[in-house]
Amino acid sequence: MIALLGIAVVIVGFLIRINPLLVIAAAALATGWAAGFDVVHTLSVLGHAFNANRYVSGTLLIVLPVVGLLERAGLQERARILIGGLRGVTVGRLLFIYMLFRQAMSAIGLATAVGGQAQLVRPLLAPMAEAAAEKEGGALSVETRNTVRAHAAAVDNIGAFFGEDIFLAMASVLLIKGFLEQNHIIVQPLSLSLWAIPTAIIAALIHGTRLMLLDRKLKRAAQGETP
Repeated sequence: MIALLGIAVVIVGFLIRINPLLVIAAAALATGWAAGFDVVHTLSVLGHAFNANRYVSGTLLIVLPVVGLLERAGLQERARILIGGLRGVTVGRLLFIYMLFRQAMSAIGLATAVGGQAQLVRPLLAPMAEAAAEKEGGALSVETRNTVRAHAAAVDNIGAFFGEDIFLAMASVLLIKGFLEQNHIIVQPLSLSLWAIPTAIIAALIHGTRLMLLDRKLKRAAQGETP
């Protein structure tokens, strides 16, 4: 069980709000030490994993310049104008609809093709959510703006995380299947996918409630009450 020391490092690091990259690096080194690896071997394993998945870095290098050009052309401003012209749009409703959309796309195998923090949340979803908050409560404080942005990032993660396991060919489903088989538990990918459906529904309901509470908090703040 000492090999799980890295998980404790991650939890403590996030609780005290250390730089996430440093936390992950420290967790990897702690896990390697707990498993009996020396520092050189641990770094070698990390380097091999990074090199084997370097297409992820390549994707970011392609996407980020495109997003930058779109933002320079006024993408965020157009998104704000669009939300400003819609009636009945609140931060919670907007983010809840996006979360359901993200779950649905992930459930049919498009978790990485549609949505994402760099591709959609930062350039589109977060500005639209901020515009919805400004429409109801006027100029936002720094704390409120950061709260709205955090919830925009959260719905993308939650939608993708709980939706992707419904797609039986997803790597996460195959990983679960392989782990269970190593422990002599035989299960089919289809069964895992079917059991992921109620989990996704419950996750959507729970976070939908959180978004509804966020709307109430923002409304009270706009009316000058204590959140």
